[in-house]
Amino acid sequence: MYSTRVLQHINAPRSAVYAALLDPDAIARWRVPAGMTSEVHSFEAREGGTFRVSLTYDDPGSAGKSGSHTDTYHGHFARLVPDEQVVEVFEFETDTAALHGEMTMTTTLTDAEGGTDVLIVHEGLPDDVPAEDNETGTRMALANLARLVESNAQF
Repeated sequence: MYSTRVLQHINAPRSAVYAALLDPDAIARWRVPAGMTSEVHSFEAREGGTFRVSLTYDDPGSAGKSGSHTDTYHGHFARLVPDEQVVEVFEFETDTAALHGEMTMTTTLTDAEGGTDVLIVHEGLPDDVPAEDNETGTRMALANLARLVESNAQF
């Protein structure tokens, strides 16, 4: 198991970024890497609340962790600090033993010149998930988040 850290500056206030972290419609729009679509099956944005999300590759030939070309994960919100931090504990839905186990994703928001620095730390990632792929997907998702909240879009 390993950890990754990805930092992104977003030109929007922490309150706007935090709102996008806890809105299921926003999640479906931003927390998805390029080449995939997202479906939020359930999402209870409160401490202890659960969620379930699927990411499906646009290319039907791409292999998924949960199905032929889909990655599905479920989990719960372990900690919510308004406008500061979201801690999620989740796991893949898969029959592959090497991908089993809980992972933690901590998103921390701090004031920075002209906006907010967003730090995402993934911990407990299975070795079978390449670190480069995790970091690339996280960077893509954070770029989507920036576009969403910087545009002042309603989500």
